[in-house]
Amino acid sequence: MSQTITVKIKLLPTKEQASILKDMSKEYISTINSLVSEMVDEKKSTKKSSKDLPASLPSAVKNQAIKDAKSVFKKARKSKYKTIPVLKKPVCVWNNQNYSLNFTHISMPIMIDRKATKTPIRALLVDKANRNFDLLKHKLGTLRITQKSGKWIAQISVTIPTSEKTGTKVMGVDLGLKVPAVAVTDEEKTRFFGNGRQNKYVRRKFKSKRKKLGKLKKLNAIRKLNDKEQRYMKDQDHKISREIVNFAIDHNISVIRLEQLANIRQTARTSRKNERNLHSWSFYRLSQFIEYKANLEGIKVEYVNPAYTSQTCPKCHEKNKAQDRKYKCKCGFEKHRDLVGAMNIRYAPVVDGNSQPA
Repeated sequence: MSQTITVKIKLLPTKEQASILKDMSKEYISTINSLVSEMVDEKKSTKKSSKDLPASLPSAVKNQAIKDAKSVFKKARKSKYKTIPVLKKPVCVWNNQNYSLNFTHISMPIMIDRKATKTPIRALLVDKANRNFDLLKHKLGTLRITQKSGKWIAQISVTIPTSEKTGTKVMGVDLGLKVPAVAVTDEEKTRFFGNGRQNKYVRRKFKSKRKKLGKLKKLNAIRKLNDKEQRYMKDQDHKISREIVNFAIDHNISVIRLEQLANIRQTARTSRKNERNLHSWSFYRLSQFIEYKANLEGIKVEYVNPAYTSQTCPKCHEKNKAQDRKYKCKCGFEKHRDLVGAMNIRYAPVVDGNSQPA
């Protein structure tokens, strides 16, 4: 078994290198769109090779552009040409045979004086925990370079071998706003993750700063602040997901169960004051972080039907509505509301029907 993930690395190109990458990214997208247009007109896949393309790109990048164009054309043909995708975001892609890396640089062929020259570009490959470089020791796939908010980012796909854990120990995880996550094992070991109050406080501060900057019409400052807030939210999701997976490892869990989040914004418990947080907090991203980190450890992730998980009594199965943060049942059962949700998620029907026995 294996899993493919994307490792993101910040690039620090010189001004000259940044200018070349910018031109190549635009040329790459233009080449793909041109090839797709030709294939749609002819109603068949192209037989062109890198020699047939006039684009100012290294031959390896041209070949990758042809491959990507064929992939886009397949989507257009599948829709019977009703939808023809047009790529807009500048990006440039190299396959795994045409770049190399070390502790400080990523080297790939770029166009210098109209010639393809393999050039090292400075990169922050090593973070504080050596996490990135440890991941990059596995099988590498394509390298994508793009610019986001003025910063250059390298995205490398990495295939990591995994082995699925044996056993049937199940853990339910309930995601929410006031309590970002609650986990319960089938041995009744419980833990609360994250701090919802702190998250809301931080986001109120960002909102207040944006309001002041808006009155001063400082749009660039607002954009930078938005990026900062998104980085904060993403960092919280990374930390919480890592803690959840570590908790699962500590208790020899083989299956983590989460709610299917398709309709969470319609079904989640909230009030008017929490409405903005509900619609801007990425439950999906947190669940994806939990899934990919769990899979790397050989832990399977299953998604369950969320219906009545927070209302059903785990002891007698009667349905009751929780009062504030406490859940009380006539049978005498009493727990934190989110804890009840996590307990029921352990045994709720799995969406695809392929569940481990719990």
